[in-house]
Amino acid sequence: MKYFWIAALLLGVSFGAEALRPHPKAIANIHSPGEVDRPEMVRFCVSDSAMLPGIVVDEMDSELVGEWQYSTHTPPYVGLGYIHDMKAGKGSKSVTFTPKLPKAGWYEVRLAHCYNVRRSTRAPVTIHHADGDTKVIINQQQEPEHGRLFRTLGTFRFEEGRAGWVRVSNEGTEPDKVVIADAVQFLPVQK
Repeated sequence: MKYFWIAALLLGVSFGAEALRPHPKAIANIHSPGEVDRPEMVRFCVSDSAMLPGIVVDEMDSELVGEWQYSTHTPPYVGLGYIHDMKAGKGSKSVTFTPKLPKAGWYEVRLAHCYNVRRSTRAPVTIHHADGDTKVIINQQQEPEHGRLFRTLGTFRFEEGRAGWVRVSNEGTEPDKVVIADAVQFLPVQK
């Protein structure tokens, strides 16, 4: 039974809810369901982003520029899986996560990505907020501090609605490393 639930998680099956569907512009996963490099990390996957606090935008609801490929090979991840740049088209690919924020205010922004030595050590992330743009460089080989899944990018002021966004790109990243895009979480904070 344990392997049934692991396979269901890796396939993105959601029991009692609508099944997840991959981004229509992403290239299909090349790995078989259940084929993972770190089975012990599957327990940190979050199959339903609605179970997380705050506002979460998964890659399924993002805007892709360039070719990105789905994968479920390296857990943990949010939802169906994650996408990566295939070590190709450096400088020409991006994934933009645009939330629909219920009210203006300050939000802690967190980025989800799986991690290992095959990841970029200098993935650029731009946060577009009410006070301008902030660019941070992420080492995707490092384990994220929140549930081994999310890392904090900072706290920023946003307007209500869809004015803000977070963009992951592959500009300036190593030619032999992949850039991962999975999900972005916006957590309201009091300032």
